[in-house]
Amino acid sequence: MSTSVGVIFTPTRPPEALRDFVVEAERLGLDEVLLFEDCFRESGIAAAVAALAATERIRIGIGVLPMPFRNVALLAMEAATIERLFPGRLRLGVGHGVQDWMGQVGARPASPLTLMREYVPALKALLAGERLDVAGRYVTLDGVQLNWPPASALPVWAAGEGPRTLLLTGEVADGTILTTGTPPEAVLAAAALVAQGREAAGRGGIQPLASFVMTAFGADAEARLAAELAAWGYEGERAAGVAGSPAEVAEQLRAWVDAGASSLLLQPLDDETDLARFLADCAEVAALIR
Repeated sequence: MSTSVGVIFTPTRPPEALRDFVVEAERLGLDEVLLFEDCFRESGIAAAVAALAATERIRIGIGVLPMPFRNVALLAMEAATIERLFPGRLRLGVGHGVQDWMGQVGARPASPLTLMREYVPALKALLAGERLDVAGRYVTLDGVQLNWPPASALPVWAAGEGPRTLLLTGEVADGTILTTGTPPEAVLAAAALVAQGREAAGRGGIQPLASFVMTAFGADAEARLAAELAAWGYEGERAAGVAGSPAEVAEQLRAWVDAGASSLLLQPLDDETDLARFLADCAEVAALIR
C-alpha cells in the first residue's frame, strides 16, 4: 500500500486563511489538506466545500465530524452533495467527538461505541443509495433514501484511539484515523486491533490508516515541538511528533510508515507563522517518502 502525504489546516487559524493554504498545497503537489472540526471554531463541511471549490485536484479530508453533533441523514445529504460536485476528492471522517464539547451542546451520548456501531453502517448504506428503516438507540430512520446519492462509492473513515473503538472501526468503517500524538508503536498496535475487528466482521483486505503527526522544521524545531506537545497535554509516549530539516523529518516519518500508516497528515505547530515555508518543507518531505 503506497503512502500519501498531506497537511493539516488547524482551526486555530482564521477561516479566511484557508484558501491560500489549500491553493499552495495543491501547487506543491501534496496529496491532501485535512481539516479539523473542533468546537466551536470552524465548520468541517463549510470549510471542505470552500477548499474543494478553490482547487482542482487535491483531496480534502475532514478529521473528524463528531457523530453526536450531526443527524446521520443530514450528514449523508451533505456528503453526497459534496461528492457529486467534487467526485473522488473528499475524505469523509467521523468520530466520537470530544465528550466535554458534546456535553456543552446537550449531545453527549451515554455510549459512544453504540452510537458508532449504529451510525457508521447507516451512513454507508445511505451513501450507497439504500432505503433504510432503522430503530436503534441513537439512529432512527423511517424509509430514508437519498435522491442524489454519490455516483461512485464514498468511503467512510472513523477515528479511533482506545482498543474497543479501534476494533469497531475495523468492523464497520472503510478506514481508520489515528489522532495527533500517536507514536509509531501505537500505530502498529492500532493496525493489529483494526485488522482483528475487520476479520471478526468477515471483511477481507487491509484497512487503510491515517495518522496525524505534529511537525516542526528549522533550527529550533525540537524545542518548539516539545513545547507545543506539552501545551496540548501530550505526555510520555503520547508526546510524539517529528522535527528537524525536511530530510530529517522524512527519515523520522518512516517509522510511522513501517508501523502501517498509509496516510501521513503533517500538522503545523500553532506558533507556525510562515505557512508557505511549512508547506514547501512538507512537499520536500513528501518527495523523499514517495
